[in-house]
Amino acid sequence: MAGPCSARLQGDVGAFTAALRTLVNNPQFSDVMFVVGQEQQKVFAHRCVLVCRCQAFRGMLSQAPVGSQDSSSSVPPQGPFILGNVQPEVFLAVIEFLYTNSVTLNSHIALEVLTSSVEYGLQDLCKLCVKFIKDTLNVEQVCEALQAAVTYGQVDLQQHCLAFIEGCTAAVVRTQGFRELSDVVLARVLRSDRLAVDELDLVQAVREWAHVSSAVLERPVPEVAALPVKELRLPLLAPSELVTLESYNQQDLLIPVENIAAAWRAHALRKGSGVPSRLCRPRRGTRPRDHHRHLEPHAK
Repeated sequence: MAGPCSARLQGDVGAFTAALRTLVNNPQFSDVMFVVGQEQQKVFAHRCVLVCRCQAFRGMLSQAPVGSQDSSSSVPPQGPFILGNVQPEVFLAVIEFLYTNSVTLNSHIALEVLTSSVEYGLQDLCKLCVKFIKDTLNVEQVCEALQAAVTYGQVDLQQHCLAFIEGCTAAVVRTQGFRELSDVVLARVLRSDRLAVDELDLVQAVREWAHVSSAVLERPVPEVAALPVKELRLPLLAPSELVTLESYNQQDLLIPVENIAAAWRAHALRKGSGVPSRLCRPRRGTRPRDHHRHLEPHAK
């Protein structure tokens, strides 16, 4: 006689998801409440869903009810839990994902949802955010996306953002996002050979970035710019451009004197003597100058 058979059969996933979606921020049967953002918006949720879907919420909601024998907290289990540093729309996107395994994103919240997905350890949500950001990337947001990608170790997004910047560098360096890059991320951008902008324009963009960073961080321009300035390819500039650069440099000391001297030495010796080869290599957008023919053999 044959033994009993068993199988796991799948019902209508869409109907199941739609049913769970009706519970998102629904006070009916809710047993936990959050007060979110500066707006202090109330968000209702269900402890069992949050705990089984997210380890971070498991820790947050593991407190025993007040009055129980193992109570160690005066905070009642239903909250309210105060989350003042996150936008309600962003938190609701996280809640939507936990209930439905899908998320509704827009370009205003995608990066912040990515941040929350990392903080809450939600890898699948993180992947959805990265895909959305890559699919909707634009000139105004690419630097902010790159900064987030570096901060949260999203290598694929980093590479995508850098390739985007390389394709439209001249427009990107004029954005507010470019001026808000960290020195580490800006230096990483400046290492690229494929930036589609001339070196003189890059120097000016870095100067503007440095003045903004100096004001925000309340530190001298040379100090905040020390790392990115090392990636400027001054030997690519013509003598007349170096003269102008020195004039501007007297006002803010953006570029160390020895860097400018090395560029002059490259002109005098007609080769990049004493200069790292990468600093003598024209980028994709570098305008040709007569002296470049002397630098190129050195760079190879």
